[in-house]
Amino acid sequence: MPSLDQDIAKILITREALSRRIVELGETISREYAGKDLLLVCVLKGGFMFLGDLARAMHIPHALDFMAITSYGGARTESSGVVRILMDLNASIENRHVLIVEDIIDTGRTLAYIIENLRTRNPATLKICTLLNKPARREVNVSVDYVGFDIPNEFVVGYGLDYNELYRNLPFVGVLKPELYGGEGSP
Repeated sequence: MPSLDQDIAKILITREALSRRIVELGETISREYAGKDLLLVCVLKGGFMFLGDLARAMHIPHALDFMAITSYGGARTESSGVVRILMDLNASIENRHVLIVEDIIDTGRTLAYIIENLRTRNPATLKICTLLNKPARREVNVSVDYVGFDIPNEFVVGYGLDYNELYRNLPFVGVLKPELYGGEGSP
């Protein structure tokens, strides 16, 4: 069985850099939400690794919930533009401080949909934390409160991010070789 590492053109963010930055984000979020009823909402599937490490890096009480959203599907590397909720939250967010935890913000379309949907549920506050921000691809203006890393317009996998459901388990964020997906710069 070939190693997934051989499909990586280069490592963009090392395991060590991820760990350092997530600890910093956890400390910042802990300070800013101290004494508040905080709910972390993870956007599945890509955000699960980031959420786990971020939650452990936080030093305040907080609850977790999950949403599954799709706008891609299968081996697509470009969003279809049609966003669907596959799995909704289990708990009410009314009057709670909600922090959406995302793996990557690319065009902004999916996140804009999530924000619009969650605002109708009357949270006390609604903020965004993303591990990766790709501003060169932004089509919809979304305000991001906490950013792990700004990255260039390259197709990245690892640390929860996938291509065709593979590569999520890589402990770093790497650039996938373009010949494996037939393009450049997609998510």
